[in-house]
Amino acid sequence: MKAFFKYAFLALTLFSIDSFAAEPPTITISKSDVVAIAVSPFSGADGSTVTKVLQNDLAISGYFTVTGANSAGLVVSGLSSGSSLQGKVVDHAGKVALSSTYSGSARAKAHEFANDIIRTLTGNQGIAGTKIAFAATKTGRKEIYVADYDGSNVQQLTRDNNISVAPSLSPDGRRLAYTGYKSGYADIYLIDLGSGARERIVKFPGTNSGAAFSPDGGRIACSVSKDGNPELYVCSVGGGSAHRLTHTPGIESSPTWSPNGDEIIYSYEEHGPQLYRISASGGSGRPISTGFGYCTEPDWSPDGKKVTFNVRGGGEFQVAVLDLTGGQTRVLANGEKPKWGADSRHIIYASGGALFLLDAQTGRKVKVLDGLGKISEPAWSR
Repeated sequence: MKAFFKYAFLALTLFSIDSFAAEPPTITISKSDVVAIAVSPFSGADGSTVTKVLQNDLAISGYFTVTGANSAGLVVSGLSSGSSLQGKVVDHAGKVALSSTYSGSARAKAHEFANDIIRTLTGNQGIAGTKIAFAATKTGRKEIYVADYDGSNVQQLTRDNNISVAPSLSPDGRRLAYTGYKSGYADIYLIDLGSGARERIVKFPGTNSGAAFSPDGGRIACSVSKDGNPELYVCSVGGGSAHRLTHTPGIESSPTWSPNGDEIIYSYEEHGPQLYRISASGGSGRPISTGFGYCTEPDWSPDGKKVTFNVRGGGEFQVAVLDLTGGQTRVLANGEKPKWGADSRHIIYASGGALFLLDAQTGRKVKVLDGLGKISEPAWSR
């Protein structure tokens, strides 16, 4: 798909760092498929790390071609040492498009700067600095892990020595819900990623699984079998009230929220799994036409325009994307449990025991993580 940018031209009016009294220059960036940008080596104690992270973030975004300064229309440079990063972006004439200061670790500073570059020059949200979670069998059991979106900083989160599956990250990346069998039954646990505190928040008799955070982070939708067959419920993250949404003879699973929190798309199986949508307050589920007879694991894009999900074809699970307005469905790759990134452009999914990052606009995919046994069931913060 071409013409990735929303506007034909973006005029950026910014003040010169040298003189706030002078007339601010106007920088006009011509939009094509990508913007050629160079990242000059950053000076400072952790400049080398910042340089590499920035280059990777900008390349993964899909909005830029990272190249040499001589062939780039924009050049990124700066100083990074200790907890401070000073970075700027200038055009070929030396006019400043962005100048800002960041604090934190080397990677955190670089991610924040990369997202500012993406937002300033394209008007789009970046995915740098977001977190992913997944299940992996490195220890011989399925345990939950977290990492940066690009596969760095992997940390084992659970050590239940049992089955831990179906992780879900809160939108801000600070909490994680998962299905664990620590009690001997499938219950939903909540972990505060800052303190490590864990509590069992959904523990009805039967199976409690498939937690999905609401956009405001205050509720989860999940599948609960206390009434017989698995039905959809919405529960408070604090472990309080639980509201049943569906009343059917089939199996409801894999809920995903609309960006405004008003609706939920889910998989319903009675004579083969299909996608349905329902009000977050309950009512009747309505089928979604996808053109496929087997549809599972939906995930609603943050911009509200698309849903990615699994279809089955040729004996394999495939990653598909449905345009909710036009109704067209595209199959993009072989893989399982696709999840949208914050930019509504990238999808993370599992395939062959590894995690891949897919650009849904270009089809470009990058392996971001493997070597932890079999990796499955990714989740992504926003």
